[in-house]
Amino acid sequence: MLRLSKKLLFAIEAVVDIAYHAGPGPVRSNEISERQKIPRRYLEQVLQHLVHKEILAGQRGPRGGYRLARERRRITVGEIIRVVRELEGAPDPIEEREGSDIGLKVVRPIWAEIQDEMMARFDAMTVEELCNRARESGIRREVVQIPDFSI
Repeated sequence: MLRLSKKLLFAIEAVVDIAYHAGPGPVRSNEISERQKIPRRYLEQVLQHLVHKEILAGQRGPRGGYRLARERRRITVGEIIRVVRELEGAPDPIEEREGSDIGLKVVRPIWAEIQDEMMARFDAMTVEELCNRARESGIRREVVQIPDFSI
């Protein structure tokens, strides 16, 4: 069942933040946490799972952080939702085999149909679209320049 959870909101916000504030170096998790008001304990778990699922790429070290693993026009909100649903591991009540006839033959099929329509919409919505909405909403873009100390 598609349900809006804090973890899902945090994941979408973090990916859009990384895309929107991308600069020459990776975006640090502490910057995402501060900008989006996401507790670090939630953020790191979600970011690592997104790296494992190849939505994000992680870079370790003092200049480390996260960047998109693909172009932002090639990452959909639907992908992010599926990753978080897998991470949360909650069973989908629609798929339960037991219940009343009305539940099994009327209510759950309608719910499944609406859920499929929503996921189709999320699958068509890219991270690039959300970045465009952020820009149109007047959200200031913070590209942090990392000093280069090489000689």
